[in-house]
Amino acid sequence: MSEIPLHIRDLNVAYGKKLVLWDANLTVASGRATAIVGPNGAGKSTLLKAALGLIPAASGEVRFFGQPLGRVRRRVAYVPQRESVDWDFPVNARDVVTMGLYRRIGWIRPVRAKHRRLAEEALADVGLGDFANRQISQLSGGQQQRVFLARALVQRADLYLMDEPFASVDAATEAAILETLDKLRAEGRSIVCVHHDLETVAGAFDEAVLLNMRVVAQGPCADVLSPENLRKTYGARLSLLSDAMHDLTRPHGPGPTGR
Repeated sequence: MSEIPLHIRDLNVAYGKKLVLWDANLTVASGRATAIVGPNGAGKSTLLKAALGLIPAASGEVRFFGQPLGRVRRRVAYVPQRESVDWDFPVNARDVVTMGLYRRIGWIRPVRAKHRRLAEEALADVGLGDFANRQISQLSGGQQQRVFLARALVQRADLYLMDEPFASVDAATEAAILETLDKLRAEGRSIVCVHHDLETVAGAFDEAVLLNMRVVAQGPCADVLSPENLRKTYGARLSLLSDAMHDLTRPHGPGPTGR
């Protein structure tokens, strides 16, 4: 249990009197990419934010590598939703990525050439090597998302939590994110990603978590994305799509992204 990247037990979260998460339980496998999937308002982003302590939980327990987050914070990196950031702030792409190194540098110590070099290498890894000096307000939405990804990569964490990284991105950014996920898994790192596109889950991720206030199912995509589980998560209106997903996730069926 001590090296399980993320273990959530009986997590409850409420906004005012409205319960958003109810007795949510989740165990993330090491070295795997896990997608959290569910309808709008299901509590997907809330689950990540509550686990990280960014919003308060009413009750429940969260452990990272068997410890409270404060004891292993260096091992955890977070990629928030792009819409949650003020992109008019006057910094360039390198500056944003360098922020991922602040725990290593120290908050009152200067950023040195070696730190800037690490930031530039992370930008190159996501296809933005020529954009280090570009003001973030001048980047496209997909480029901004890749800057966020580079900021997480430069931390060299063991667990990456990503909130909708594929939302409203261009094809180049989607390809860069998929390549990054493959690289992180090859290095033995773990990924938990809130994902909005049900049809591409099985092609991009090893495991899936179906969430609608509570965890409906979790495990390998081929097991979790069954018609019955999808109907429980999304309701009867998803009947036709769930049948199609079942065909796509059969062992000999084609993957939805061709990967």
